[in-house]
Amino acid sequence: MDEDRSAARRETAALRGVQAALANPPVVRAAKAMSLFGEHSAGWCALGAVGALVDRERRREWLIATAGVVGAHAASIAVKRVVRRPRPDDPGVQVLVGTPSKLSFPSSHATSTTAAAVLFGGLLGRRRALAVVPPMMVSRLVLGVHYPTDVLAGSVLGAAVAGGVRRFMRRRAAK
Repeated sequence: MDEDRSAARRETAALRGVQAALANPPVVRAAKAMSLFGEHSAGWCALGAVGALVDRERRREWLIATAGVVGAHAASIAVKRVVRRPRPDDPGVQVLVGTPSKLSFPSSHATSTTAAAVLFGGLLGRRRALAVVPPMMVSRLVLGVHYPTDVLAGSVLGAAVAGGVRRFMRRRAAK
């Protein structure tokens, strides 16, 4: 139990450090915009829909990829309900945005962003799409709504779901 408290203190200290270093007005504005875009994976779903409309030859792949992003988001919610880790609650941490739940682990924003980067990046042939993941992860810390392990676990979960969806898509294409 002491080890758990010590780990929680280290994570809270890291969160306070991120906020102290980065939570200036322009960064907070950008983080809030990212938060709105990623809420319930809606921004990623909209991008997937655009991909399906524009890339008619691969419309089915775009729709499967978008469903994968939604599936990753759903998986993060399921894990949240099992783990039930509360969001940061420390006087030294500023909570700068509202959240739909009080549960923190894993970050659904990190989950759906990673899934979208892997799946959409694969369709676009751009590995650089993964560059969107770290800013989303950091934004959740800047806003004070997640611990570092929340965003790391969310990103791992998103990558795992996306990997499964990509395998499914490759098998479908091989038939």
